[in-house]
This record gives sequence, structure tokens and C-alpha cells, in this order.
Amino acid sequence: MPFFFFFVIFLSSLYSSSHVYASFPISLAAAAGELKEAEALLTWKASLNNRSQSFLSSWFGDSPCNNWVRVVCHNSGGVTSLDLHSSGLRGTLHSLNFSSLPNLLTLNLYNNSLYGSIPSHISNLSKATFVDLSFNHFTGHIPVEVGLLMRSLSVLALASNNLTGNLTNLTLLHLFDNHLYGSIPYEVEFLRSLHELDFSGNDLNGSIPSSIGNLVNLTILHLFDNHLSGSIPKEIGFLTSLNEMQLSDNILIGFIPQEVGLLISLNDLELSNNHLFGSIPSSIVKLGNLMTLYLNDNNLSGPFPQGIGLLKSLNDLDFSDNNLIGSIPSSFGNLIYLTTLYLSDNCLSGSIPQEVGLLRSLNELDFSSNNLTGLIPTSIGNLTNLATLLLFDNHLFGPIPQEVGLLRSLSDLELSNNSFTGSIPPSIGNLRNLSYLYLADNKLSGPIPPEMNNVTHLKELQLSDNKFIGYLPQQICLGGMLENFSAVGNHFTGPIPSSLRNCTSLFRLRLDRNQLESNVSEDFGIYPNLNYIDLSYNKLYGELSKRWGRCHSLTSMKISHNNISGTIPAELGEATQLQLLDLSSNHLVGGIPKELANLTSLFNLSLSDNKLSGQVPSEIGKLSDLAFFDVALNNLSGSIPEQLGECSKLFYLNLSNNNFGESIPPEIGNIHRLQNLDLSQNLLTEEIPVQIGELQRLETLNLSHNKLFGSIPSTFNDLLSLTSVDISYNQLEGPVPSIKAFREAPFEAFTNNKGLCGNLTTLKACRTGGRRKNKFSVWILVLILSTPLLIFSAIGTHFLCRRLRDKKVKNAEAHIEDLFAIWGHDGEVSYEDIIQATEDFNPKNCIGTGGHGDVYKANLPTGRVVAVKRLRSTQNNEMADLKAFESEIQALAAIRHRNIVKFYGSCSSAKHSFLVYEFMDRGSLGSILTNEEKAIQLDWSMRLNVIKGMARALSYIHHGCAPPIIHRDISSNNVLLDSEYEAHISDFGTARLLKPDSSNWTSFAGTPGYTAPELAYTAKVDAKSDVYSFGVVTLEVIMGRHPGELVSSLLSMASSSSSPSRVYHLLLMDVLDHRLSPHLHQVSEEVVHIVKIAFACLHANPQCRPTMEQVYQKLSNQWPPLSKPFSMITLGELLGHGDEIS
Repeated sequence: MPFFFFFVIFLSSLYSSSHVYASFPISLAAAAGELKEAEALLTWKASLNNRSQSFLSSWFGDSPCNNWVRVVCHNSGGVTSLDLHSSGLRGTLHSLNFSSLPNLLTLNLYNNSLYGSIPSHISNLSKATFVDLSFNHFTGHIPVEVGLLMRSLSVLALASNNLTGNLTNLTLLHLFDNHLYGSIPYEVEFLRSLHELDFSGNDLNGSIPSSIGNLVNLTILHLFDNHLSGSIPKEIGFLTSLNEMQLSDNILIGFIPQEVGLLISLNDLELSNNHLFGSIPSSIVKLGNLMTLYLNDNNLSGPFPQGIGLLKSLNDLDFSDNNLIGSIPSSFGNLIYLTTLYLSDNCLSGSIPQEVGLLRSLNELDFSSNNLTGLIPTSIGNLTNLATLLLFDNHLFGPIPQEVGLLRSLSDLELSNNSFTGSIPPSIGNLRNLSYLYLADNKLSGPIPPEMNNVTHLKELQLSDNKFIGYLPQQICLGGMLENFSAVGNHFTGPIPSSLRNCTSLFRLRLDRNQLESNVSEDFGIYPNLNYIDLSYNKLYGELSKRWGRCHSLTSMKISHNNISGTIPAELGEATQLQLLDLSSNHLVGGIPKELANLTSLFNLSLSDNKLSGQVPSEIGKLSDLAFFDVALNNLSGSIPEQLGECSKLFYLNLSNNNFGESIPPEIGNIHRLQNLDLSQNLLTEEIPVQIGELQRLETLNLSHNKLFGSIPSTFNDLLSLTSVDISYNQLEGPVPSIKAFREAPFEAFTNNKGLCGNLTTLKACRTGGRRKNKFSVWILVLILSTPLLIFSAIGTHFLCRRLRDKKVKNAEAHIEDLFAIWGHDGEVSYEDIIQATEDFNPKNCIGTGGHGDVYKANLPTGRVVAVKRLRSTQNNEMADLKAFESEIQALAAIRHRNIVKFYGSCSSAKHSFLVYEFMDRGSLGSILTNEEKAIQLDWSMRLNVIKGMARALSYIHHGCAPPIIHRDISSNNVLLDSEYEAHISDFGTARLLKPDSSNWTSFAGTPGYTAPELAYTAKVDAKSDVYSFGVVTLEVIMGRHPGELVSSLLSMASSSSSPSRVYHLLLMDVLDHRLSPHLHQVSEEVVHIVKIAFACLHANPQCRPTMEQVYQKLSNQWPPLSKPFSMITLGELLGHGDEIS
């Protein structure tokens, strides 16, 4: 029968490489056994054709373990493996006495020409784990005795024979927890009598065959934990006898079919951890017998189906990790048998209904990570069986209700990251079983109630970032179970809790940023498990205990900004797992112990702002992982140890404000990763080593206030990464380097030296030939005498001009000079320079056009090339208020980031208003992608780097600036590339510059095709608008063209419940930029995961989009391997799983 042929192929895809060998004693019995095995094998050999016997010519004698080809024996004797696959054997198995091979584990006769029936006595292979008879010419029925092998058999392969018969009477087929791969055969439909089908825990792929709908007697269908893809066939609705359907942990896509509502006998439906999308089918409410419903970890959207309260038999409900919207229905109160209710990580809004208090059987309730608002209902006190209550990451407010104290079974209470106010209710002391209490990131205030000391089973207590006052609970570790305690950022006073001294269970302790006042000499003991401690920014005093050295698991220790005195104990060098040690801003004295060099994992050592003395020990060079070393503001002396040059991973080195003498060791030039070097305010002498010029990554250099002399090494011209320099108050002379950092440095960076010169307005020009001193003096005298005359002439001219201008022109022009002073602090470039360089904004110098102005290339007299954006006047010539204009300019000028175009300055006058930016050699990303030749040069690695650069910049302005800055107009034309193809975002805040107080401020929609859909119906522009635009540009980079059609399809699919669009079945490789090679090789994983992230950024609901900080963090992570070949990945499989970054 055809089905059996296919079905045994399916069985043959089982895989196992394990072989179990028993131990057989060497004895006469073993020798006799070998003789019987030899006789059996020789008899079978004789029954085969001549060619086969010739192949087995080595088979002779009394022992098959004596170099018989393809025969493997155990060390103690006895044949354990007979592997004759692909050997050209022809004959039958009837002459092979299987009972004479009692120790055989492996029988592999794959791909021969054996024929006849499979003998029933094959069942005598009682220890066999692997039998492969596939790809032969066996005929007849499979003997029922084969079933006797199943006790030990892992693999039975009978594929590609001519076997007949059927399995139509089979009622139970369990193949779970094996290594099955391949697809489920369509012919499974012939097992019409089947009641239970369990293929779970394998490696099956392909789709679920629609023919499965013919198994109408099926009561259990378990296909979970495989790699099944495609959609759930609607034919599943024919399985009306089903009690359990578990399809979780696959990669199924598409909608949950409405036909699932026909499975009225179903009591267990599990579809979690797939890629399902669309809304929850309304028909699901017809499953009145349903007890378990798991739809979590998909991309389901829309509100809860009406009538959800009809599922009154439900015990377990999990809808977490989807994109569900709307409020939690009050009808949930009808589900009185619920023991677990998980709705976390969705986009739910509204308040928690009072009816939740009717769910008295609840053991676990998780509404975390949504947009819920309002109060915690007082009815929560009815849930006396509740062990877990998770409401963190919402917008809940008001007090924590006293009724929480009625939940005496509670072990886990997490309310962090909301807006709760008031104090902790004293009733919380009734929760004697509480192990986890998270109240961080709220607006709670007042003292900690003394009743908290009754909660003695706490493992984790999070009180951070509230407004608590008073003492910390002294008996917080009375039960000896506390592992994680954080009270960061409050107003706690008084001592360290006494119970912490003997709290050996501690793993992490953060009490920083409070006003604790305690003697640390005796407050702490020995903690074998402590990994992290931060006591910074308090009023702690006393001395550091030697016991800290016995905390052998400690990796981070921060006790900065306190009043700690005494010396640094040498025993601290015994805490060999330490990676970060920050004791800065205290009153420590004595030297730096050389024993700290034993901390070979240390990457951050901060001892600044103390009263340390002596020399930096030469052993510091042993700290090969040291990246951050700061001993500024101490009394250290002697020479700077040359061994610092061995700390090759240093990127920050600050030795300033000490008494270091002698010369700067040239070995510092070996620290090639160094970005910040500060040796200022010391007693350093001699010349600057030329090796400093080899620090190619150096960004900040401060050598000021020393006694350095000589000239600045010419190698400094190679410090192209340098952005800040200060060499003032030395005895330096000669020319300064011509690199950008020196050109843009303020006058104060060079002052009080012997004779620096250069082509800078702040310095005198270097002499190129002889010049008479008296001639120079005459010019000085002329300048002094003429200055008053020039001043009075300017004043007269000013008042004359005021009479000739109208009021508007006068007020604008008067600020030209002030506004342009932002340029470089030295008046380096004037308004006239810009006008002249652009030839009064001649169109021939125009290099681009934006939504609010044209961009011109300007070659300035200084040799610098800049980009000048001339702003167009809005309707009615209404320019922004000048003060707002200046304020915005100051904000933009303060932004300094590697992926943001540097803003030099601006000018506003009656005739022209313009912004001056750094010039980018490669132009805009949009112009490159639309140019065939340039687009090909922008290869995959460069494109992915562009995306990361964009994310890095947006994360910075959203999360690294105070206040945050929203771009509002991210598009490929506003992403510029420098000569190294590094991305730089440009045009910040242009809309605000134009009309900060008009309707344009709130309704500005950026560039069409890049703006978020919500801007069509709301005036609010927030950070999530930038996130959406980033997603569009990311897809544009990947596709090589604007993804308008793709984005429209995705948005329309998200808002409808129709069948999946063809977009979901498109292969990812088919939408890639066809101008580049489709063979991505090393970057394929990165492309897949970046597209996932882009899809998450394009979510129709802004609240469900990730933040740019989350995006950048995800882009910085190591990518997991792909679960299937890149060429087989569809867009539908990627949709909805970018939210994993949240």
C-alpha cells in the first residue's frame, strides 16, 4: 500500500548515533558464543550469490572477531555491529539465524539487493538499537513480531522497499522525544482509526498536512516542540473529537483559523511560541470545555474576543507576549476556576477591573508590561490563594491598597515601574511567605513600616528610585535568605541594617544615592556569594575592612563619594574576581597597595579625589584587562610608571592633579586603545614624547599646568580622532599641529606657554623669514591709536542704519554677530564669509534640497568646507521668534556624537537665515541608494554599519540628552555618509526652528513615506515617531529602494483579519537589493535579525514599538544562529519577532 511506503520513509528519518555496549566476561562461554555467531554468519554467507560471497571473503574461521570485514565486536568478545550498507549483497535473510547474535546492537543492511520477506525471527535481536533494512527489495507484510524490538530499538528504517499491508487499525502512534526530521507525510490520513498522534519533541519541518483533517477519531494531537511552519490548516475543524491540541514551540505563521471553534470537545489548546498573527478568533468562545488556553509568545493583535467570559471551565490562560490592545474585559470575572492568568507584555490599556477579585482560585496573576492605568482594585484582597502578583511596567497610580496584606499566600509581589504614591501599607508585614518584593521606580514616600521586619523569607527586595525616608529595615535579613537588596536613589538616613553583617546569602547589594550615615568598619562581614555592591553617594565613614578580601565572588565594589578614611587594605587584592573597584571621592590615605595587581580581571580602577600618596606601583602593568584608570586629585608623586604601557586595553587614563614629576613615559604611546588622557596639574618636565602621536584613537588630551618644554611633536598631526586638547601653562614653543582639534580649540587651551605659533586666529603666525621688531611695533601703535576711531565710527554708522531700516529688519540684523559667535569661540568665520563662499547662495553651489531649505557647499577662506542650509521663509514670511531660534541653536550646538553631523552655527537676518553644518563627502544615503554605481559600492557590511550608526545616534538623542531630543524627520535624505561610509544624522529640529509656537510644531509630519501612521490623526510627535521612521530607512537600506509597498501591506494586514497577504510568503532573499550579491555569507544572520527589528519598529501601535535604546542594545548583541537556511526564510516568519528586543 502506498502509505506504508511513505510512512516507513518517515520512520527512517529517525537518527541516532549512540551505541550501548554491555560488558561480557571473557570465558569459555564467550568463546562458544563466538563459534555460534561464526556458524550463523557463514551459513548466511553461503546463501548469498557468488559476488556477495566474494565481497565477504574475509569471513572464515571460528571467530568473527578476527578481522572479518564490516563486523565489530566488543572488547570482551561477541558481535555487536554488522554494518554491510551499500555492499552489493543479493539474497534473503531467511538463512540468517538471528538468535545466534544475542549481543547485536547495530544491523545496517541499507542499500543492497536483498529480497524476500522480512523473517519473523528478526525479533530475536533483543538488544538491537539500530536496524536499517531500507533501500532493498523486501516484499510482503511487516511481521508483527517486529513490535518486540521496540523495547530497545531507537531506529527502525524500512524505507524504499516493496512492503505491503497497512496500519489502518492503528489507534495510538507515539513517536515523541526522538530525532525525527523531515515533513509529516500526507499519507498519515490513512490512519483513520487513530486516537492519539504524538510527534512532539522532534525536528520535524514543513507544514501540517491538511489531510490530518481526515483523522476524525483523533482525541490527542501533540506536535509541539518541532520546526513546523506554514499555517494551521482550516481542516483541523473536522477533528471534533479532539480533547488536546498542542502545537506550541514551532514556527507556524498566519491566522488562527475560525474553524478551531468547531472543536467543542477540546479541553487543552496550546499554540504558544509560534509566529501567529491577526486577532484571536471570535469562535474560540464556543469552546466551553476548554480548561487550558495558551496563545502566548506570538504576534496576535486586536482586542479580546467578545464573550471571553463564556469559557467558564478555564483553569489556565496565557495570552502574554503578543500585541493585544484594548482593556481587560470585566467578563474575566466569570472565569472563576482560573488558577493562572497571564496577560503580560501586550499593549493593554484601561484599568484593572474590580471583577478580577472574583477569581478566588487564582494562584498566579501577571498583567505586567502593558499600558494599564488607574488604581489597583481593592477587590484584589479576595484572592487569598494568590502566590504571584505581577503588575510592573505599567502606568498604575495611587496608593498600594491595604488589602494586599490579605494575600497571605503571596510569595512574589512586583509593582515596579509604575506611578504609585503614598507609603508602603503596614499590612504588607502580614505576608510572611513573601520572597520577592519589587517596588522600584515609583513615587512612593514615607518611612518603611516597622512591620516589614516580620517578612523574614525575603530573597529579593527592590525599593530603588522612590522618595522613601527614614531608616532601612534593620532586620531585613533576619531569615538569612536575602540575595538581592536594592534601595538606590531614595532619602534613607541612619545606619546600614545590622542584619546585613551576617547575611551570607547576599548576592547583590545596592544602597547608593541615599544619605546613610554609618561606620563601615564593622557593618559588613564575609559574603561568599556577593557579586556586586554599591554604597556610593552616602555619608558613610570609618575604614575599609580587611574582610572584603575574603569575598571571593565579588566582581564590582563601589563605595565612592562617602567619608571613608584610613588606607586601602592590601587584603583587597585577595578578591581576585573583582572587575570594578571604585573608591573615589573619599578621604583615603597612604599608598596604592601593590597587591591590587593580583586583581587580574580588573577593568575599572577609580581611586580619584582622595588623599593617597606615594607612587603608583609598577605592578600596575600586570592588570592586562584594565580599561579605566583614574587616580586624579590625590597626592601621588614620583614618576609615572612606564609599566602603564603594558595595560594595552586602557581607553581612559587620568593622573591629573597630583605631584607626578620627571618625564612622560614614552611607553604610554603603546596604549593604542586610549581615548582619554589627562596628565594635567602635575610637575611633569622635559619634552612631550613623540609616541603620544601614535594614539590614533585619542579623543581628549590634557597636558596643561605642567613644566613641559620644547615643541609639540609633528606626530600629533596624526591624531585625527582628537576632539579636545589643552596644553596651556607649560613652556612649549613652536608651531601647533594643523589638525581639526587644534584649529577648533579655544584660546585658553594654548595660553601661558613660551612661544606657540600657528595658522590660528588665537595664535601669532609662525615666522617664515626675518621681520624687523620696530616695524611690528609701529603696526601695534597704529592699531591702538585707530581703535577708538573705529569704535566711534561703528557706533555712528549703527545709529544711521537704524533710522533707515524698518523695525523688523533692524531687530534681526542686530543679532547676526551674536548668533554667529557659536561658530568656534573665536570669530573665525563671519557672515560675509558665508555669503561670499556660496556666492550669495548661487544655485550652482546648491548640493541638495530639503523640506525646509536648500543646502549649499561652501569653501571658506580658512580652507574648511562646510554645508550651509538656507532656510526658506514660511507662509506670510513668518520666521520663528528670535529667542527660540537662539535657544534651539544652543541646544543643537551642544550635541556632540560620532553619528550626528556636527552643527557649527547659524545666522538669522532679514535677508538670509541659515544653519552651518559639517560637510559630508559621500552625500546622503538616499542619493547613494538611487545611484547604481554608488549603491553597489555600499556593500552589505557597510549597510549594516550604517543602520547601527543611525540607531546609535537616535538612542543618544532620545536617551542620552537632557532634555531628550526628537528628530521628527528621519529619512534616507537626512542620513549623510562621510568618506568612510559612517552614518551621520542631520537636520535636527528644523521644524521647531521654523515654527515652535504654531500648528506646524505639533502637526509636523516629516517626509512623506517615512512618517508614522498615527501622525495622520494625532498632533503628538514623540520618540516612537522616530522609531517608525528608523524602521522605514532600515528596510530601505536592506532593499535598496523605498519600502513603501511592503510597509503598506504590513500595516493593512495588521489592521485586518483577512487571510495572510502574499507578503508573508515572500522570501527574504527576494526583497534584498538585487544589485548586491545574494550570497550574504557571514552577515546573513545579522540581516535576518535586523529585518526582525525593523518590522518591530513599524508596528502600527506606537506603544508596541521598541525604544531606540532597546534597538541599539539589540543591534550590539551577538546574533543567535539561524534556525533554517537563509534562502528559506520568509517575511512572515520574521514579522512579530522583532519584539523580542523589548
